[in-house]
Order: sequence, then C-alpha cells, then structure tokens
Amino acid sequence: MSVPNTAKLKAQFDAGLETRADFTIDQPMHRYGAIDHAVWKQLYTRQTALLKGRVCDEFLEGVERLNLSPESVPSFDAINEQLLPATGWRIVAVPGLVPDQVFFEHLANRRFPVTWWMRRPDQLDYLQEPDCFHDLYGHVPLLINPVFADYMHAYGRAALFAHDANALPLLARLYWYTVEFGLIRDAASPNGVKIYGAGIVSSKGETLHSQQSDAPNRIAFDLERVMQTQYRIDTFQKTYFVIDDFSQLFDVARTDFAPLLARLVDATPLPAGEVRATDRVITRGTGEGWATNGDV
Repeated sequence: MSVPNTAKLKAQFDAGLETRADFTIDQPMHRYGAIDHAVWKQLYTRQTALLKGRVCDEFLEGVERLNLSPESVPSFDAINEQLLPATGWRIVAVPGLVPDQVFFEHLANRRFPVTWWMRRPDQLDYLQEPDCFHDLYGHVPLLINPVFADYMHAYGRAALFAHDANALPLLARLYWYTVEFGLIRDAASPNGVKIYGAGIVSSKGETLHSQQSDAPNRIAFDLERVMQTQYRIDTFQKTYFVIDDFSQLFDVARTDFAPLLARLVDATPLPAGEVRATDRVITRGTGEGWATNGDV
C-alpha cells in the first residue's frame, strides 16, 4: 500500500511483463530460477521454525489449508483454488507496489495484490519493499480465515472512502497496526501475546522483537487510538496494539467509518511510542534500541 516504485515497475515492464489497467500481470512462473526457489525455501524453513509457539493458530491453519510449498515459490493459481471457495478472496500478481487507489480497489473486491518477484540472498533479513515472500507467506494465510477475510474486505471499502475524504493517513495507521504489525492476546505466550501481522510473520527480527523484547509497548487495541497513532518505518516498532481475538476485527469491519474519519481527520497525531493514561497497557516498554528518525 503505497505509491509505486516507478523505477522498479519500469524495469519489470521493459523486461516484457504485460500489465493490465489495474496493475496486475500473469504470474511469470518461468522467470523463477534456482536462486529464487532456494531463497523461498530458506525463508519458509526459517520462519516456520521460528514462529512455532509465537504465531496465532489461525495463521498456521491458513498455511496448512493453502498447501503452501516449502520447497519453491508457489503457483498463485494453485493457491486460488483453495482460497476462492473458502472466503471469496483470490490473489493477483503485481510487479511491485501499486498506487493506493488501485490497492484499495483490489481489497474492496476481495483481491489481494502479491508481488511476483523474490528478494536476493543478501536481503534475507531486510528488504525495503514487499516481495513475494512477504506478500504471500505473510499476508495470504489469514485470508482463508472468514473473520479476517471480512475485515480486509471492509477495510478496502473504508480506505476508498478515506482516500476521497483526504483521511488516508488514519486508515494507513489502522492497516499498519493490524494487518502488518498486529498482535493477539495469548496468556500462555511471552508477554501475553502471539503474532498475526504479516510484517512480523515474514521477519525474523520483528518476530523476536514484537513478542519477546522489553523495548516496545504492547497496548490493548482501541480503534480510535490506533487511527491516531503514528508508526515507524525505519526500525522495529515502538508500540504494538493487541486484539483480544479476531472477533474484535469483525466488530471493526462493521464500523461506520464516515463519522469517525470526519471527527479524527484534523486531530493531532500521537507519537508512536507514547503511552496515555487511558491506555490499557499490557506491557510498558523500556524504549531502548530505537532509531531516531521521525514517525509517520
């Protein structure tokens, strides 16, 4: 969800990928080489082992139901054979980041854009923009869960309205703190939480930081609080918001966002690491080890 990296998109177009008006392409399976499949296998093996006991059950169930290959980059068509009849969602291949309006239109129509290309071997631990592993392994397993699938559909529709109402930063924060970096309560886990956000699931460092580090705040999810809170793009998160269960996201999906956006659009945003007296704090962070760049 961002403006496109035009240089990368142009490179992909020049390489012969035919794009449609909605920025989708046919997944070019013939372009995956041995290195691409090896990187997928290495990341899949590492994250699957690391996530045991740390990620929510719904994610693991999604991986199993989608029959994700641990050995090579999966076929998007094969995944859609499992996903479409389950929740009405399907994934579509894209060359990279697409414009916000296009992204939201896909979500509002139960289509999730997945970047087709794989990162290089020297990018295993950090990549500036999403690749196939992040988009597919991180995001798609939860789309086979009906509650999360409905939340994503509702989010897409709300984001289209927010885009027209110049309130997009509010919905961007909601996406960031749920879809990308969300945690869910689990009393038996370290710090009382498990992981469900794709930005955590697909990252070794963020997995350990989000669940086990003493540095970040972990605060109970509150819709208005989340929509007002800035986030970090340059380092691990200062604050994670924790849902009680996925039914809480179902309640969010039923929200009438229009009056909420109108009320909050001109409100002063809250710094990413701030803890307020009204917050339900699960763990208060030490704040150690963060970079000093600004919040978004």
